[in-house]
Amino acid sequence: MSTASVSFRPGAVLADLLPASRVRDIALVVGGAALTGLAAQIAVPVPGSPVPVTGQTFAALLVGTAFGARRGFLALGLYALLGAAGMPWFAGGTSGASGASFGYVLGMLLAATVVGALARRGADRSVLRTAGTMVLGSAVIYAVGVPYLMGATGMSLSAAVAAGLTPFLVGDALKAALAMGALPAAWKLAGRRG
Repeated sequence: MSTASVSFRPGAVLADLLPASRVRDIALVVGGAALTGLAAQIAVPVPGSPVPVTGQTFAALLVGTAFGARRGFLALGLYALLGAAGMPWFAGGTSGASGASFGYVLGMLLAATVVGALARRGADRSVLRTAGTMVLGSAVIYAVGVPYLMGATGMSLSAAVAAGLTPFLVGDALKAALAMGALPAAWKLAGRRG
């Protein structure tokens, strides 16, 4: 199947532009997990919060959108499982499932699946739709991460929102802006090359 026919096929995601094979899918899953682990090493502490600003949320949303729901889920699942098992690739080289920020990792797993499903419906092909997809993906991450933070630390809801959501909104807006430019541009480029 040629690139031109794949790039315009309904239900395609960017990863589908590569020749289909089991090796491709395995490489994407492992590469997506590694990219997320690498992006997690970009970590900036937030005063008063056990959760740092990292690049892993952007990587998780990008992986889900570019790979689709199934491969996005598998990539983030691999990332979460290996990190929980001791691989030091969570934020700042940490690992384990007992940290206060592990809920965000679980949220990223769910968010990658959601944005991947939306991408299959064309949600990554225009600036506005990509923005909505990234906002929804971020909301999913917080919907899991903030309650987990509350449970892990004993914080009240207002304290968890103040420590685990509010400080990250500006960064999330910047990450969404990057995605809003990158994903539709990648589709345009694929269309020209096809």
